[in-house]
Formats: sequence, C-alpha cells, structure tokens
Amino acid sequence: MAGPPTTDRSLTTEAGADRRPVLELRGVRKEFPGVVALDGVDLRLFPGEVHALMGENGAGKSTLIKVLTGVHPSDGGSVTLAGEDVRISSPLQAQQTGISTVYQEVNLCPNLSVAENILIGREPRRFGMIHWPELRRRAHELVRDLDLDVGAPLGSCSLAVQQLVAIVRAVDISAKVLILDEPTSSLDRDEVEQLFTVMRRLRDQGVAILFVTHFLDQVYDVCDRVTILRNGRLEGEYAIGDLTRVQLVQRMIGGELAELDVLSDASRAEAAEAAAGEPFLRAGALARRGSIAPFDLDIHVGEVVGLAGLLGSGRTEAARLLFGADQSDEGTVTVDGEPAVLRTPRAAIAHKIAFCSENRKAEGLVGELTVRENLVLALQAARGWARPLSRGKQDELARYWIAALDIRPASPETQIRNLSGGNQQKVLLARWLLTNPRLLILDEPTRGIDVGAKAEIQKLVQRLSGEGMSVLFISAELEEVLRLSHRVGVLRDHRMVATLTNDGTLTPERIMATIATGDRK
Repeated sequence: MAGPPTTDRSLTTEAGADRRPVLELRGVRKEFPGVVALDGVDLRLFPGEVHALMGENGAGKSTLIKVLTGVHPSDGGSVTLAGEDVRISSPLQAQQTGISTVYQEVNLCPNLSVAENILIGREPRRFGMIHWPELRRRAHELVRDLDLDVGAPLGSCSLAVQQLVAIVRAVDISAKVLILDEPTSSLDRDEVEQLFTVMRRLRDQGVAILFVTHFLDQVYDVCDRVTILRNGRLEGEYAIGDLTRVQLVQRMIGGELAELDVLSDASRAEAAEAAAGEPFLRAGALARRGSIAPFDLDIHVGEVVGLAGLLGSGRTEAARLLFGADQSDEGTVTVDGEPAVLRTPRAAIAHKIAFCSENRKAEGLVGELTVRENLVLALQAARGWARPLSRGKQDELARYWIAALDIRPASPETQIRNLSGGNQQKVLLARWLLTNPRLLILDEPTRGIDVGAKAEIQKLVQRLSGEGMSVLFISAELEEVLRLSHRVGVLRDHRMVATLTNDGTLTPERIMATIATGDRK
C-alpha cells in the first residue's frame, strides 16, 4: 500500500517540479445567494498531463469549470494562463485564450456533416464562398488517426463518435487546455477506450487535459494527477500513484467509507422463501415489436431483481413495459395473481408500481419547479387533480423526505435545477416513495452521481427490500447489481437470455459470459 499522500501543492509530481503549469487558479471564490460554492480553490494544470477533478456532487466541480470557462465571473482569486494573468468573462474569450470545453451533452449540429461540425465558424473560403474540397481536406487531416467519415451527417454517428468530433473541434480551436466534463457517462467500454486513446495522444502532444468523471477506474486508467474538492473547498492535489482508491474516496467524502453490506444469508433465505409463493408481479411473454422480444419475469415481495446487459440490450425497454410507459404488443402481466392491464403509467401507479427513469432530467424532474413541487408530483397525480394536496401537507411531506434522505440543500423552495445530480436523484426517489409503492423500478439510479450518494442509494435499496418492497434494479455496473440483487435477469440483443440466482457463487465474470454467449451455465 502506498504511503500517506502528500498535500503539498507546490510539488506533487516530478514533472510538476520541473515545469510551469499552463493554467493555474489561486484562491478562486464564487458565491451565490446564501451559498459559497467555491471557497479559496487552487488548481494547476501542466502541459502533457491528464488531470482528474474529483468530488462529491455539490463539491464545486461544475462551478469551478464555469468560472474557468467564463460562464460565471469569479468573486475572488486569480487565473494565470501560460504565465500571464487573465480574467475570463465569457466562453468565447475562454476559447480565444486557449481553453476549450467538451460537455457530457454534445452541443453540435446533428444535421451537418462531421467535417462541417469540426470547422464550423472557421470554414476555409474562396471568393467569399465555403471552399468545400479544402474543408474536407482539413477535416480529414484533423481526424487522420480516428477512422471517421468526415462526410457523414453527425446525427447518424454514435454518441462516442460525436464526443470525438467535439474534442477534435475543441483542440483545433485551442490546443492549450482541454476540459472534458463527464464525457464517458453514456459510453460503453470499447467507446471509452477509444476516447482514452485520443486523450493519451493529445496528452503526448502537450495538451493539458482536465478530466471530470465519477468513475474511479477511469481515473486510474488515464490520469496522472487529481485535484479533490469537498464542500466547495480544496481538499488536496495528489499524484495518482500516491493515492489508493479507498484513500481517494475517503478524501472525497471527508471520513471513513462505510462498507455496504452484501446480501446476507438471512436475506437470501427470505428471498428464497418468498420465491416459493405467488410473485407480486409476473410478466409472461411480454414484448413490444422493434423494442424487446418476449420475456418472462417474476418479482416477489421484498425481492431485488437486477437487470444486467450491455448498453442497448433491452433493459430500459423491459422496465418501460412494466410501467406502462411503452405499450406491449403481446404477453400478460399479473399483479398479486390478478390480471393487470398496464397500458399507461397511471395504471401502473394504481397498482402501486413506481418508476425512476435513467434520464432524470428529461423524463423525471421539472427543472423550473422547486424541490417541494417535484416531490409531490407523483402523489398528486395518483390522487387526481380534483383532490389537490394542501400547501401545509406539501410542506410537511417535503420536510420529512428532505430529512429522511438527507437532501442538500435542505430548503424545499430551492429550484431542483440548482441541486447536484446525487441530490436530484434523491428527490426523484422521494417522489415515488411518497406513493407507498410495492414495486420500485430503478433504472440506473446511481449513474453520474458521486461515490457517497451512490452508497446512500444502495443502502436505501437494501433497507426498502428488507421492509418488504420489491425492487427492479437496473445498472451497467455488474458489481452493483450483484451487491443488491437476489436474482439477475441477463439481457442480450433485446432478449432476456437468462435469469440467474445470486446464491453467493454468482460472479461478474459469469454474468459477462452469459451476456456474451447467452449460455445460462
């Protein structure tokens, strides 16, 4: 095990000792009404390094990036770029001074070609018109090692290719500092490795890369150093080799990392006993043409059933059928042994089924509403708009669930858009728990949130299962599925190929083999 990591910001790596940082922030401060988002934060980026920015949701990462790119003006501190003091007042100025940012949600033009997106605003011209042969030649030169069709419409490309196009454009605009804000959240393993290949190449060309991610393994795969923020303050800067994964998490959350209990023998025994009886929900040959092939699935009282599979395997499609968000073309559903017609989410809610979508911003939360207003949406829908909840009852429920799930900030009148991803996820969970569901469907509930919030949600799932609630749990992280699930449904190519019992011998390797071959053994 490595020795105690250094917090000496003047010398963290051998390279850092010999070179000046291309970008340095000192004592940066940013306040919003009633909140100090950044309190004297330092950051150093060296040329030819990939530098991770880590911290829990709400630690100040997004605010720091917005200050650095001119979205928000700082309230104190200094920024030095290539040895000169700068004051960045807009994203355009940030680009002009040598800082480019690629966000998780690619902000390009899907109706234009790859070449046009790379050079948009900087198209070569001849006689006042775009010189198309030269545009394509320059685009080819920029992507020569990436095997990209520069003539293809960007909208026809995968998300991974769109991320690469955004990076190529950003580096072509300005090659001093590249900020990558959660670029891997929606990519599969091969796409992530393709992105890392590009990052390493840019690093070797001398670009300073700031990499924001929640995936610990990715930090250790591609990064040289890490800066950790906690509660808007700098916790420290470390060489990656000086910090174990456990130490990194401890510094992010500010204390010892509580171990999450794996499934106990008692929990497995209770699940096996429940499985001998009638399931709470049974799906028989349920299917939707063009979406998912017929599948069978039983979910018993107090049981956590996990769904595992690669991106696009059909996990979300199965969940949406069970909640009535999509209509099935064939098959049956029974609830408590009685036929149930789940054609709409309202019908599912009436059967005490709740669904937390993987796309919480587009399909779950209403950004313009407050925490209180978001919390009561599902309960109000279940009651019907002719029976509105009183303001007093809304306040009571909001205060209770904010405290119960430790939602921060604790003000029920805060707009939900101003909360971190982990706290937004807690609000969405609270909304559905308000309806007293018997089956809770969770589609990627821990994606894009920090380690501490992830552990809290996992513990909540275990507690709800222990109290008798059934849970359908979907996650791309196999270790997380195994930790929580009594049984695991494995999907491949929009088919459920196996249902495996988590008897203590089930491993991620076996699940991966099942995904790869469709073999239950």
